[in-house]
Amino acid sequence: VQLQASGGGLVQAGGSLRLSCTPSGRTFSSVYMGWFRQAPGKEREFVAAITWSVGSTYYTDSVKGRFTISRDNAKNTVYLQMNSLKPEDTAVYYCAARGAFGWVKVSRGYEYWGQGTQVTVSS
Repeated sequence: VQLQASGGGLVQAGGSLRLSCTPSGRTFSSVYMGWFRQAPGKEREFVAAITWSVGSTYYTDSVKGRFTISRDNAKNTVYLQMNSLKPEDTAVYYCAARGAFGWVKVSRGYEYWGQGTQVTVSS
């Protein structure tokens, strides 16, 4: 299973970006698709996740009200709409897939990872 993430870039504070993630390769029935991020010198942290089935969503507190995760089952794609971006959102963003329930906010629970896309927010 390969996860192709795209949509990162450079944006000014207050701006918006939309990240996309599309799984490909062998069939994998993931329960959750998640987004994590890692800033230089920091640990990878959970950002948001969504279930493919009913679209239940989960967010870390720092992005609630600013980021929206969604999925398009027909296109087999998950999106992360990021609005009101702040310099502290600067990081490499990774999409990931988890095949079981629970542990939605724990990175080691995800079996497959994308290559990461850089998001840089200038002040």
